[in-house]
Amino acid sequence: MSILAIGFGASLLVALLLVLSQNWHGHFSMDGIAGVQKHHEHPTPRIGGVAVVLGLLAVWAFAAANVQAILGPMLLASLPAFAAGLLEDVTKKVGVVPRLLATMISGAVAWYLTGVAMRNTGVGPLDWLLAFTPVAVLFTAFAVGGVANAVNIIDGFNGLASGSVAIMLAAMGWIAFGVCDASAATVCFAVAAVALGFGAMNWPLGKIFLGDGGAYLLGFLLAWMAVLLPMRNAQLTAWTTMLVCAYPVLEVAFSVQRRRKREGHHPGQPDKAHLHHFLHRRLVCKLFPGHSAALKNGLTSPFCWLYAALPAGWAVVFAEQPAMLAVGFGVAVFTYAVIYARLTQFRWCLPFFERKAAVAPVNVE
Repeated sequence: MSILAIGFGASLLVALLLVLSQNWHGHFSMDGIAGVQKHHEHPTPRIGGVAVVLGLLAVWAFAAANVQAILGPMLLASLPAFAAGLLEDVTKKVGVVPRLLATMISGAVAWYLTGVAMRNTGVGPLDWLLAFTPVAVLFTAFAVGGVANAVNIIDGFNGLASGSVAIMLAAMGWIAFGVCDASAATVCFAVAAVALGFGAMNWPLGKIFLGDGGAYLLGFLLAWMAVLLPMRNAQLTAWTTMLVCAYPVLEVAFSVQRRRKREGHHPGQPDKAHLHHFLHRRLVCKLFPGHSAALKNGLTSPFCWLYAALPAGWAVVFAEQPAMLAVGFGVAVFTYAVIYARLTQFRWCLPFFERKAAVAPVNVE
């Protein structure tokens, strides 16, 4: 049996068992309905990360040695990120900073286990600095932590994070296949299959949530493959995998900038002004007014999947052309800004083109 089928089936089976046994573990695993970013109507288990990690272990157990050699250190290194997220899922008491630090520690552990750190960015002066191992390790840990946290941020609707990660990993797998790196391609496709296995229980009705543990775990694995792929294949650069990850990266960048400009809001403070929130309120709720709230929740994700797929697809087509990759990233930034402006300002324009719009508050209603 293909390890892709094993990963998908194992993750789906464990997710199903967690849903069926929620009366037993619900007193510590349930996600309540109170909160600024809550969109579900009933308490729901948020320990889907357990299904993901067991699915990944099943993949590792049945994989060939060359795949185990890549996946094994990744799983070991992911433990700090997964543990911090799962602890937050259970206790609801782990702050943002400790979770960010845990993901960065996972990045440093991955370097320790593999000796791999990002040194091939395609930017000459930066690559010169990254030739110094301490700088490269710090840069890698920060980048890995940033992407892992970005995946957690986009985990706002049923299937959004797991589906987006599956799309991005599938793109990386296709890129790896294109440069004859079959082992890395298999790892990418296998992790994507595990994400989809969990997603079959999470989307569209949200029977179980990924939780911080699952989001940080998948985010770390995505980020580490984004580091590993260009370091294993000299014809690729960080531009390739950064463009694949453009959706969560840009979501974080725009969110931090937006929150900094809003008086009384800390950049780390959650809000309901992400792109997926506006797509839900301004588009999905109007297109499907007669559907249940749970179904409208799930119907938001395909719009975000489409946005995730566009830069990822561009990266697949132009994987070995840095100039085109840079253009693609610029297109992704422009597209995000235009869509966000339309959803928040009700016009197809960029707010910074007009002086009045530059200071206009975002309408989050």
